[in-house]
Amino acid sequence: MPSDLQLLCGFQTGHALRPLWHLQADCHFLNHGSFGATPRHVLAAQDGWRLQIERQPVHFMGAQLPQALRCARARLAEFVGTAQQRLAFVENASDGVNAVLRSYPWRSGDEIVLANHAYPAVRATVNFLAQRHGLRVTLARVDFPQHSAQQLVEAYCAAITPGTRLAIVDHVFSPLALVTPLQDIVAHCRGVGVPLLVDGAHGPGMLALALDDLGADWYVGNCHKWLFAPKACAFLYAAPAAATVLHPTVISNFHGAGFPQEFDWQGTRDYSAWLAVEAALDFVQAFGAARYRQHLHDQAQQAAALLCEHWQVRLPAPAERFAAMVSVPWPWPEEATAENAKFWHDRLWNEHQVEVPVLPINGQLWLRISAQIYNELSDYEALARALDVPRERMRP
Repeated sequence: MPSDLQLLCGFQTGHALRPLWHLQADCHFLNHGSFGATPRHVLAAQDGWRLQIERQPVHFMGAQLPQALRCARARLAEFVGTAQQRLAFVENASDGVNAVLRSYPWRSGDEIVLANHAYPAVRATVNFLAQRHGLRVTLARVDFPQHSAQQLVEAYCAAITPGTRLAIVDHVFSPLALVTPLQDIVAHCRGVGVPLLVDGAHGPGMLALALDDLGADWYVGNCHKWLFAPKACAFLYAAPAAATVLHPTVISNFHGAGFPQEFDWQGTRDYSAWLAVEAALDFVQAFGAARYRQHLHDQAQQAAALLCEHWQVRLPAPAERFAAMVSVPWPWPEEATAENAKFWHDRLWNEHQVEVPVLPINGQLWLRISAQIYNELSDYEALARALDVPRERMRP
């Protein structure tokens, strides 16, 4: 077992594990949720695949790649609770969402339902298709702050109508950090016969997944965030009946071969990120997948409690609604504009080496903290201290 994985098998967490990443040594990196951070062990595996490709590119692409992809897909499928024939690799969650929505047989007047806090790229795709096909777009009004999970379920139930042809729900709302009561929404959609696409960009690694048991028609998930894979590694799951209409966003040689084979080849590309997912799974499983999820949850709760007590603010939802990320209110009144959010984000990084998203949501600024096994509470204490200085003294 490589030394990096041996270290993970112990009980160490926090800064003792920082050497397993290339992260800047003197920073407080509280934003694993945006793009992840790939461990050295996984990057080394990716480099190994790149070298294999370049030793004999023709032989690798033609003879070795198909089997290598099947092996990687089978390993990932087992981890997320499905069979490899129900899973395809894509480059990111947006790619998977586009594959589903641009393959769907839309008719003018069809309704598509998604949340008002859906990820911007998903909303942009929906709006593009609405203009092209004459679709009606209905937003489920997700409250934030939110006092109970039932509010979110009721928002979707109220938005879905007899004319709804497809609904999209976030497993974890990216800006809010809220975990969705997914089973209840899946059950409602199945009950009224509405196909459901789950945007699970943050799901793999952060949450325990059993995709076959979930019952959604499609699920897209990023592997580069909480699963530690290289950038441009994600998957698209399709239930058997929902796979028949699916095509990748790039139509290529295997068009007509069906799902997931059509997705395996979309022209010449760097396949190393997909193939390195096995090394990422080794990394998580060396630590212990259940232990990993529990550690992230516990650390996020402790960090949020620390910040709320320090700043005398309250969480926008019950603590159990969050997993590895938590959105915490900005500690003083501040105009909630994109410009102000960028100003404070940049100030925190440039002057305190604290990397954390600052987001304007519903007329208020929020900080979305992430937990990760390379963090410790001292990182969140650094954030707390950085915003102790009154606003008027921090402004230039």
